[in-house]
Order: sequence, then structure tokens, then C-alpha cells
Amino acid sequence: MTKAKNPALPIWLRDDGSVVACTEKIKVMTENFDEIKQIAQDALEDGLLMEVSEAQMREALHQLIETLVNPYQKNH
Repeated sequence: MTKAKNPALPIWLRDDGSVVACTEKIKVMTENFDEIKQIAQDALEDGLLMEVSEAQMREALHQLIETLVNPYQKNH
């Protein structure tokens, strides 16, 4: 995956492989990911302070992502 100017974020692509180039859309995606990262970091730190295993915290965060639902999924 190609990287954007912020190395933590990819260049956003549509399902057809074309690049999402709209500045406003990219700004919203960047803001969303910045917020998610901060919340996830806070949760990890809280878990560690409460003596939860780091490996378990990371696995729980990964599992959380896997449970996200696409409300716009097209039924083929």
C-alpha cells in the first residue's frame, strides 16, 4: 500500500483502485484516524496501568476492529 504524506496513513483508495484525492475527504479521514489512535493509546495505557497483559490488550484491540460492520455494503 502506498503511503501518504503522514507515514502512518495510507493513500486512500476506492474499491476500483482509484485514489481518493478530495482534500476534505482526506482531512476527515486523517482527523478520524488521529482520534482513533489517541483513544486506542489511552485504552492500552489504562490496561497496562491496571496490570492487564500488553499482548492481551493488543489482541483485544485487534478483535474490536474485526467486529466493525460496513453499513454501506452492497449486496450482490
